[in-house]
Amino acid sequence: MKEVHVEAVTETVARLCQDANFFLGEDVHAALVKARDSEESQAARQVLDKLLENAQIAAAERIPLCQDCGAAVIFLDVGQDVHLVGGDLYSAVEEGVRIGYEKGYLRKSMVQRPFSGRVNTKDNTPPIIHTTIVPGEDLKITVAPKGGGSENMSKFTVLKPAQGRQGVIDFVVEAVDAAGGNPCPPVIVGVGIGGTAEKAMALAKRSLLREVGKPSADEEVAQLEAEILRRVNNLGIGSMGFGGRLTALSVHVETFPSHIASMPVAVNLQCHSARHKEAIL
Repeated sequence: MKEVHVEAVTETVARLCQDANFFLGEDVHAALVKARDSEESQAARQVLDKLLENAQIAAAERIPLCQDCGAAVIFLDVGQDVHLVGGDLYSAVEEGVRIGYEKGYLRKSMVQRPFSGRVNTKDNTPPIIHTTIVPGEDLKITVAPKGGGSENMSKFTVLKPAQGRQGVIDFVVEAVDAAGGNPCPPVIVGVGIGGTAEKAMALAKRSLLREVGKPSADEEVAQLEAEILRRVNNLGIGSMGFGGRLTALSVHVETFPSHIASMPVAVNLQCHSARHKEAIL
C-alpha cells in the first residue's frame, strides 16, 4: 500500500493550477495549427494566428492564457490502495488552489452566496472536486480551470428514447449554434449521454480531458462524434465568432447506460483555451 502525505497533494495542486493557466497543451496547440492551415476565412486565420501567438507569450512569460483563470475544477482518481496521511484530502486540495492562485497571480473568480451577496472569496476557493475510486495505489490529480464564458453555455435535456441518435445530434448542434461566439470558439464540444441528470453532466465535463482530436474507442460513438463535428463546423460561426469553416476543434462524447424511459444529454463547451494539467502521486 502506497502512503501519500497530503502536503504533496497541496504542493501538486498549487503547481498544476499555475501550469494549466500558463501552458496550453500540445494537443490543443496542434489542433489550432491544423485549424489555421485549413481555414479559408482570412478573418478566422488572423484570429487563429493571434491565439497561437497568445499561447506562446503566456508560456514564455508565465502569464495566464486568458484573463478568466476559471473555477478550479479538480478531478481526483484515487487508487483504492492509497493511504492518505497527514490530514484531510479535500482540505489539502483547497489549500493547493489557494496557494496556486495567489502565487501565480491568477484571477480569483469564486463568489459566496451565488444568488445574493456574491462576495468574492479572494483566493478562488472552494474548488469543484470530482472524485473517482479506481484500482491501484496511485493518486491522479487533474486540474482543469473552467472559464465562465464557456461554462455559461452548458445545456442539458432529457430526450425521449425514440428521438435516438438524431435527437442527440440536433440538440448538441442547436446548443453550439445558440452559444455563437460567446464560448470563444473554436471550441471543444463535450457531450454526456445516459445515466441520470448529474451523471450526464459529469460525463460531458470529464470528456473535455480527452486528447483533442482523439476519437472514442467505441466505433459507434466515434461516428457520432464525427457527424456532430461536421454539423457544428457547417454552422459558420468560426473562430471567436468571426465566421469561417471551423467552429469546433473536436467533439468528445462519453456514454453511460440509462433508464428505459429516458435519455439524458448534456453539453459542456470548452473554449479554445482548453486548460488542464495532471500529475500522479
